[in-house]
Amino acid sequence: MTALHQELMTQDTCYLWEVALSRDASFDGHFVYAVRSTGIYCQPSCPSRRPRQSQVVFFSGPEEARSAGYRACQRCRPDHPGGDAELVSRARRYIDGHIECHGALPTLAQITEASEVGVHVLRRVFKQETGLTPMQYARGRRLGRFKTTLRDRANVADALYDAGYGSSSRAYETAGEQLGMTPSSYRKGGSGAVIRYVVTGSALGEMLVAGTASGICAVKMGDDAEALIGELRDEFPAADIRRVESNDHDRGFEELRNWTSVILGSLDGGRLDIDLPVDVRATVFQWRVWRKLQAIPSGETRTYQQLAEDLGQPTASRAVGQACAANPVALVIPCHRAVRKDGNSGGYRWGRQRKEALIEVERRE
Repeated sequence: MTALHQELMTQDTCYLWEVALSRDASFDGHFVYAVRSTGIYCQPSCPSRRPRQSQVVFFSGPEEARSAGYRACQRCRPDHPGGDAELVSRARRYIDGHIECHGALPTLAQITEASEVGVHVLRRVFKQETGLTPMQYARGRRLGRFKTTLRDRANVADALYDAGYGSSSRAYETAGEQLGMTPSSYRKGGSGAVIRYVVTGSALGEMLVAGTASGICAVKMGDDAEALIGELRDEFPAADIRRVESNDHDRGFEELRNWTSVILGSLDGGRLDIDLPVDVRATVFQWRVWRKLQAIPSGETRTYQQLAEDLGQPTASRAVGQACAANPVALVIPCHRAVRKDGNSGGYRWGRQRKEALIEVERRE
């Protein structure tokens, strides 16, 4: 029992009632209040409407309230003082562990039971914190296991079984949406896929721009051209990856050179054409974030929190940051325009100095 907890329990009920009326979250975990008319107990910070004081009784903690016959509020969840983040973390740990141990998706009922909250609360909070429903997250984790197994050169049928897919048709359907090719092709390191790339110097160092027949699939920046090329080859070592040289006149090569010229032009103070075609795979939430980034006027920034609020999910700023970090086509999707709440530029896959330089270039337009 903390000193604050001991002090609170020696106060009269009028003082505790004033604390409850203030909704001060710093008192959460030190006491709970229960409502006789509803049979529910809450944390001091609970956002629910306050009852009449005559209906309220105070307890030192959830266990004491439960012993008196009260049940936990589903809005503030006094049994879980860690809050929404802890609830989501607990659900994710269960999903990850279940897929790892059983090689199959858990049911929503199983996730809910492990999270120790109602299904509606779990769905709402999980979506707010991650931008995904629990089952969308679980399916993504299963796909990740499937991809890892395939890249280890496992037989496709074995990989399907290991990842818990109920049928091959479902796996192939999913692959079309998220792998960009069939599982067989992915297992072979992208065999059959044609990726063209250009490496050129820029104001921010070496830049690699790669694309397929459908659009740009990668924009990378760094100090070492060979390292950038190595990154491109890592995921699809068996793909037909071709470097575009100055004497190439193939129509696809010309398109890639044109796309590269537009991107380089943006570094010289030109407006980036946000309609450049891209060929990347992402979750629905990632695409929503990326579209918001593309809508930010050149020379302006938005905080991760503002982007989350624009998406109608004000508690998903962390998920917004993760979506920015997952962006494979720098500049085309301008994730450098997302900054921290305190005005600090924050992290950037290609280096913080490059991010700050990009912001400065756009502000000089």
